[in-house]
Amino acid sequence: MWSVKAEKKGIVLERRKGVVVRFGSRNMEVVDAETGGRLICTMPGRFRLQGIRPIVGDRVEYALSGDGQGRIESILPRKTELLRPRISNIEQILLVLSLKEPAVQNLITDRFLVLAEYAKLPVTIVVNKIDLINNEELDRFSDVYGEHYEICPVSSKNRINLDRLREVLKGKISVMAGMSGVGKSSLLNSLNPGLKLRVSEISRGLERGRHTTSYVELLQFEFGGLIADTPGFANLELPVIAPENLDKCFPEISQEQGMCAFSDCVHVDEPGCYVKELVEAGSIHRSRYESYLIMYNELKEREQEKGGRKYG
Repeated sequence: MWSVKAEKKGIVLERRKGVVVRFGSRNMEVVDAETGGRLICTMPGRFRLQGIRPIVGDRVEYALSGDGQGRIESILPRKTELLRPRISNIEQILLVLSLKEPAVQNLITDRFLVLAEYAKLPVTIVVNKIDLINNEELDRFSDVYGEHYEICPVSSKNRINLDRLREVLKGKISVMAGMSGVGKSSLLNSLNPGLKLRVSEISRGLERGRHTTSYVELLQFEFGGLIADTPGFANLELPVIAPENLDKCFPEISQEQGMCAFSDCVHVDEPGCYVKELVEAGSIHRSRYESYLIMYNELKEREQEKGGRKYG
């Protein structure tokens, strides 16, 4: 059962569960977990006094009021939480890219993947605009990333593999990440025509102002599931991580832990580095290793600028 009964001042209120999908200045929009219906909810004053504020993605319990609105009664424990964008309970990341118009560089892709690995969230790489490339180009990309990440090639223009992508999204809370120009918005519209129209219609019930609201929101799919309407990791700055821990964000490197001659090997210029041997043998793709080196040096420079302060 998704709901229980709560008594207040002698009146029996129905308490239900839902997910916060958008904020206004004084209220928020919630999708009911059982019916999928959307409604506006207010927050009790005691939350503000205690410094409690839900964020987009929070699973909440709310009580229905007589005017068809609701009031948040409790915030359920968060399973995950991203800082950029600020959103909770994300179950997966969709990294959308294209190999032509524009051709997203591997280094950019690798930076997105490091952010996802650091957040400990599964990733599906969505290669959009496959109508512009041939099988050989897609195979080359898959050779680099296909062993450790699910790859879903699609075309929003020609409606290729959209059903497969719907299955990936169905019933989950997802974040869509990717550079501008790769077709994220057109892909969302192709997956769920009319999606933005319905969102804009209900948003009139929110006291939404440019300076009073968060721009992070969750869009609701007709086929089930929610997705963050945001560039995802809009800032490609690397997380606060120690350079020697970067290898944990590269699955093909982290799985070789303990195989190098030195236990503290960071796979840069140490003798007896098994990772570098695998790169030379072609078992680890050279472009991935080169991305690792670029990001390692970036983190090392940041650490030195901070006076050698160590991060996790």
